[in-house]
Amino acid sequence: MKKYITIIALAMIAFTSNAQIKLDDFGRIILNAYLPDDVAIPTEAKNVLLTKLNQLTSNNGMGGSQANPRFIITANINVATKDILAGPPQMIAQNIEVTFFIGDAVTNTIFSNATLSLKGVGTNENKAFIEAFKTINPNNKEMVEFLNEGKNKIVSYYASQCDFMLRDAATLAKQNKFDEAIYNLSLVPQVCEVCFNKTAELIATIYQQKIDADCKTKLSQARIAWAGQQNISNAENALNILIGINPNASCYHEVMLLTKEINNKLLADEKAQFELALKKYNDKINLEKKRIKAYKEIAIEYAKSQPKILPYNTIIWR
Repeated sequence: MKKYITIIALAMIAFTSNAQIKLDDFGRIILNAYLPDDVAIPTEAKNVLLTKLNQLTSNNGMGGSQANPRFIITANINVATKDILAGPPQMIAQNIEVTFFIGDAVTNTIFSNATLSLKGVGTNENKAFIEAFKTINPNNKEMVEFLNEGKNKIVSYYASQCDFMLRDAATLAKQNKFDEAIYNLSLVPQVCEVCFNKTAELIATIYQQKIDADCKTKLSQARIAWAGQQNISNAENALNILIGINPNASCYHEVMLLTKEINNKLLADEKAQFELALKKYNDKINLEKKRIKAYKEIAIEYAKSQPKILPYNTIIWR
């Protein structure tokens, strides 16, 4: 009997891992455990199987998170035989085949698959499934090989798509979509050494473009705030805008000139108040200089802003 798993057109995939996105979620291969809503097993048994899928990935350093939902590990269940055993108590014995798949849920591509024959006995069908799924060993040689094959295919994917990813990221940057560009590039795993190094260089360039663009915008806003009545209130408004500018931005010298201009034009009795605000500003800037802005933090924030579910086209994995 052919084994297949269907994801309905534009069905919504839900993440099974509630783990928070971390810095080390980027730069490594991630597999997200997923089972369709219409999989023909009871809910409790489905949860046990999902747990096993997560164990398989976690034990092999590919545990899923919401950082990159593209690659999934899923399974199809086929009941080969189902027997009712006389009691008391009456029992149900099932021989089932579980076919595991690793693939790209966006392009509907299977990277690897493996099938395990399991047997479960319980007082009802749900318990029979649960007992069968409990026997799945995350360290099973066949399953480790299955995971390694999937991992190698993902590495090959990034290697073959690297130039396209670089080009697309550069295009996003030109559209001022800096965070999205950095996020996409940050997904390239370190094991793809050549591509990883190329993306790291482009990330640095795009990050600089991001803080430069931000500097120009905020500097303009601060000048507008100060251009009205040049009093302590507007001075503080301008300063609050300037605080958000990264000291490594190319227009930062203009920021310092504006703060000097504001300070020089304030009346003597207002200068003390302004200089206090300026000290607070400089203190924050010094803290920012000491704190290295990690590109991955931008990727994390972008990932958090994305929908927790993603639409996919119909796929049939056999």
